[in-house]
Amino acid sequence: MRRKTGLMKDLERLYSTSPPLAKEAFRIQKELSKMVKHERPGPIRAVAGADISILVGRKKLVCGVIVFSWPELEEIERAWTVSDEVFPYIPGLLGFREAPCIVKTCRKLKTGFDLLMIDGHGLAHPKGFGLACHVGVVLDVPTIGVAKKPLYGTFEWPGETKGERTPIRGGDGGETIGFVLRTRDRVKPVFVSVGNRTDIDAAVAVTLECARGYRLPEPTRLADRYVASLKKEIVG
Repeated sequence: MRRKTGLMKDLERLYSTSPPLAKEAFRIQKELSKMVKHERPGPIRAVAGADISILVGRKKLVCGVIVFSWPELEEIERAWTVSDEVFPYIPGLLGFREAPCIVKTCRKLKTGFDLLMIDGHGLAHPKGFGLACHVGVVLDVPTIGVAKKPLYGTFEWPGETKGERTPIRGGDGGETIGFVLRTRDRVKPVFVSVGNRTDIDAAVAVTLECARGYRLPEPTRLADRYVASLKKEIVG
């Protein structure tokens, strides 16, 4: 436990000062990946959605998080943050670039949530530790990743009907690391994977329940719209 506590303190220090070099970041990522918890989530009363985007040319990141009641999906609270882009884009290390902004935004919320849905990947990642895992471990909250595009693993396309899904398999053993999920009839699927403190069945079920007539589940769909409006205000 002391080793983990020291690692988290080290990570927090890196968040607030200068970023680690790529080699150190990969080392920290490997240690953090050991802290991912696989468990059935508890009762859900509130679910949050997070999205993040770049202010091109300004080296800034804009993040928006919205909390909704469950299962009504009525908005309870929203928060936003603009942060400096201090870590460069390096394949496999997106979490070090984007997670700090999401973490800061979540910590602004006065309302708690029982599950955080992130526009990105969780275990379906080359290192088994995508953005949803990174945020989930740092905040120690249940997280799932719902991405628009595949990043890692092999899969077949599911049927055209809402609710159909096929496994995403990674590694030599063909381990299931996520699902390709159809959230609307005859519309492109999304790519769902566990981030932290949940399991894949719950991740798929929540994503489907949040798909209210659109391809993207409401928490991340509305967070995406929120971030787009923030960027427009900031730029113009």
